[in-house]
Amino acid sequence: MDDKDDKHNKPEDRELFRDAVRGATPLKSRRRHSSRPAPGPRARFRRRDEAKVIEEAMSAGPDPAEVETGEELLFHRAQVSRTVLRRLRRGRYAVEDEIDLHGMTAEQARSELKSFLSESHAAGMRCVRVVHGKGLGSGPRGPVLKMKVNQWLRRWQEVAAFCSAPPVHGGTGAIFVLLAR
Repeated sequence: MDDKDDKHNKPEDRELFRDAVRGATPLKSRRRHSSRPAPGPRARFRRRDEAKVIEEAMSAGPDPAEVETGEELLFHRAQVSRTVLRRLRRGRYAVEDEIDLHGMTAEQARSELKSFLSESHAAGMRCVRVVHGKGLGSGPRGPVLKMKVNQWLRRWQEVAAFCSAPPVHGGTGAIFVLLAR
């Protein structure tokens, strides 16, 4: 059976149709038929995401909490997740108390810091700030208290993690300490 002779396309039906439209004139269409192919699908979400990335990159520099320099302090115990550490570095934990060690000798600072952390831990605090200074007055010895605090905190079990504070909270002259639970 021929394609032109199937049940939907019989020769007598074609003749009937041609007789019915023989005197008709075609309507003039205002639409122009384009020979251009239809546009392909658009990836709206991908484009939006790429635009957002570009906007963020152009609007601000790198996140200070994500930039490592030799002056920044960072420590965490194995049980502290990367997410918790990232939140700490970005200052997402509420600072419940703080201590300022400026002007103290290393011996005084160690004693005061140990007492402060023990009391804060016993009180159930989660995050505290320790201001140790940047060592600008220490001369060629460098930041003495900063390096001592770095050593002490790594040894004390009350400390789960610590990192240099974001610039708005003291930058490399202060640290956020996350206390163990």
